[in-house]
Amino acid sequence: MERLQKVIANSGVTSRRKAEELIKKGHVKVDGKVVYEMGVKVDNRSVIEVDGKELEREEKVYYILNKPRGVVTTTSDDKHRKTVVDIIDDKRRIYPVGRLDYDTTGLLLLTNDGEFANYMMHPKNEIDKVYVAKVEGVATGSNIVPLKKGINLDGVIVKATRCKLRSVDNEAKTSILEITIHDGKNHQVKRMLDAVYLPVIKLKRERIAFLTLKGLKSGEYRKLTKKEVSQLYNLVNVKNK
Repeated sequence: MERLQKVIANSGVTSRRKAEELIKKGHVKVDGKVVYEMGVKVDNRSVIEVDGKELEREEKVYYILNKPRGVVTTTSDDKHRKTVVDIIDDKRRIYPVGRLDYDTTGLLLLTNDGEFANYMMHPKNEIDKVYVAKVEGVATGSNIVPLKKGINLDGVIVKATRCKLRSVDNEAKTSILEITIHDGKNHQVKRMLDAVYLPVIKLKRERIAFLTLKGLKSGEYRKLTKKEVSQLYNLVNVKNK
């Protein structure tokens, strides 16, 4: 479900602010009824009319990208840096689902489906986001256990659903960890590892739910199949039963 004014804006008819004005003035109908209130939510089955003309909605698209280092996870950048949207050859107004830091690589989803994006990002839906981190220091149980018990970030306790030590280089004094989280706070994995004295050298997201980077080199992308999108929605529905 998405807010009515956002759906109207996303269709390209007008801006969100103008859409709100049209709603207030009674220019918008949903399923044949005039809507005046802000905050009304609609889904893909809702019939929306603006000034008597049915709204044409964009086809929903879903991409998986192997994000390279040095690309920003946003739709535009005031510093004129390359964005993840610049990589995708699609003129529709797509946007990233969540974010990866400028120097973080790996799996990123992009779409124009707000409902799908919200489902994927909301912690209550418990979608696995699996990261592999190369860190400074030789990791031991004393580092890993607190990650599972919970780390306080800005007054909120966040946990690693799973945390596995993949390897240790005693000579270089570095370790490689696999960390699974359900949240998506800003710089979360880096800040969690900093909190247990394992500063991140490199960070890559390898998996979201059952999706992996198989067949995608850095900077490459592909569309999700209808089956994959359906499976992701079903995964959310099963968890919420």
